[in-house]
Order: sequence, then structure tokens, then C-alpha cells
Amino acid sequence: MGFFDLFKKKTDSNTPESAPQQQSEAQESIQTEQQQKEELSEGLQKTKAGFFSKLARAVAGRSTVDADVLDDLEEVLITSDVGVETTVKIINHIEERIARDKYMNTSELNAILRDEIAQLMEESHSSQQDFGLEVKEGMPYVMMVVGVNGAGKTTTIGKLAAQLTKAGRKVYIGAADTLRAAAIDQLAVWAERAGATMIRQEMGSDPASVAFDTLKSAVANNADVVLIDTAGRLHNKVGLMNELTKIRNVMSKVIPDAPHEVMLVLDGSTGQNAFEQARQFTQATQVTSLTITKLDGTAKGGVVIGISDQFHIPVRYIGIGEGIDQLKIFNRHQFVDALFGEHK
Repeated sequence: MGFFDLFKKKTDSNTPESAPQQQSEAQESIQTEQQQKEELSEGLQKTKAGFFSKLARAVAGRSTVDADVLDDLEEVLITSDVGVETTVKIINHIEERIARDKYMNTSELNAILRDEIAQLMEESHSSQQDFGLEVKEGMPYVMMVVGVNGAGKTTTIGKLAAQLTKAGRKVYIGAADTLRAAAIDQLAVWAERAGATMIRQEMGSDPASVAFDTLKSAVANNADVVLIDTAGRLHNKVGLMNELTKIRNVMSKVIPDAPHEVMLVLDGSTGQNAFEQARQFTQATQVTSLTITKLDGTAKGGVVIGISDQFHIPVRYIGIGEGIDQLKIFNRHQFVDALFGEHK
């Protein structure tokens, strides 16, 4: 392509004919973002209603933030499943602001709370491309998914696979939870629905063997992403640790730096139990990201804040419904907006 061709291409993109298309794409992007915000706000409605009804009672009839208001606020945060450690951190930060500013009225409390909560949580993605994953050409991106049975692990894998295939990626799923036939069958349904390829063996097979076969097949067939399901037993932490370590070691024989990510799936509706599950799994293996599910049916959405803060692990996705498109990339600012309303 010569210089004049480049010049022509540049001017073509700025012609009056291209303007309507660019405007249409911009409007579509704005509409999509607005729809996402509305869906998130609706999905977190129970958490929002529960939190703000408690907060309203805490500040009712008071004009300034004093020790009594802070005591009540502490109770609001703890009973909203934010967690004791994170709650103490938030209260301490607010006390520091009061000491610095000498005065704070209750109408400022929402703004300060939203700032503190946003700062406690980390982002876990750099863009919307490939549904937030850093997929590179030439070698599959491997994610090992862990979590207790019933947390929504299999469903999350299915929804994630659907989003990735929608983005044009070739996805392989490894059914390494070989202890439960129902888990394998459920995963097969999701894989078919998502347009992904599932690798499975007989029930009771060695999970590491399933992971090895999945990666081998994925590499041979130029897959872009591999999602490995694992068993969710917690009754024997040593057994869990050994099994997950074995799966990791076997995968690294096929792809040296695999897995690229270990995602822990937690059921948000279990509140404080989710903290204990996070503690158990982070002791058993290196967890690099979180997905919090079932937030639409609970008032315990505060767990997202506390777990992300206490374990210093970013939340990658949240589940706000059963639909295949109701797994959402977590955005801390959108999350705070959904709880507190758009920032003025």
C-alpha cells in the first residue's frame, strides 16, 4: 500500500458517509453500557434494599456523624456480611476523615462510604475483550475453576464458555470433577449450549488425567481457552490440596505456565460461609481470581466487598441470575453505583 493509498484510506474513514455508522456504533455502545448498569442494579436490588434500610435507621434523626452513628454503621456493615475486619477498616478510615475535617454531616456519609468501598476492591481485568481474559494467540489460555459443590461452579463455567464463544473464541472444557456423574452431565449440557468442546472420561477417573487429555486436545486443535472443572470437596483439606496440586503439575507438562488462572467460585447467598470457603481454598491452592454467584437472590452482597479486601484477590465475575448472559464482568465502580446510585 503506497502513501496515497494510506491517505485515501484515512480520508475515507472521515467522509460524511462514515459519520452515521460511527454515530450509530457510539449510540449502541452507550445503550449497551446503560443496559449493563440497569441489569446490575436490578440484580443487586435485595442487597441494596437491605443495606440502605439499615443505614437509614442508623442515621434517622441525626445531623452529624458522631460516635453513636459510627457504632450503628459498624453494625450495619457487619450484618450486611461485609465482614468484621473490612468493617473495622472502613470505620477507622471514616474516623480519620472526621478528625481531619473536624465535622461531617450524615448526608455526606453515603459519598464517603462509596469512596471507601470502591478503594477496598480491585479490578481484575483490563478490557471487555475476550470477556476480560488475557487470551493470546498461539497457545490456549488455561483456567482451573475451583469451589465447593453447589456454589455455581459448573454453571459459571458454562456461562463463561458461552461468552467466549460469542466473542469468537474456540473453547475446550475439561470435566475433571469425576466423582459426580450429575456434574459431568450438567457440564455436557452447558458445553453444548455454549458451543464449546468438552473432554470427559468415565466417572471415577483420575481428574489429572482428564485435565491432561483436555489440554493435549486443545493444543492439537488450536483452542483459545481451556476451562477445567474440579471437584468441590472440603471434608479433607489435605486430599483437596494434593488433588489440585497434581492437576496443576500435570497441566504444566503440556503447557509450561498452565494454569494461567485459578478462579474460585463462591455462593454469595451463603454470607459468612463464603469467607470460610475462601479461606480453605486459598490454603489449598493459589487462587488468583474470584467469581461471586447468586447475588440476585440475596441481601448478602456485602460479601463481595469483604472477601476481595481480606484475601487481596480481585473479583473477576459476579452472577446476578440464571440466564446464560447473567454472568457479568465485575466492575467496582459499577458495583458501587448499583448500591449507592450514580455518582453526582
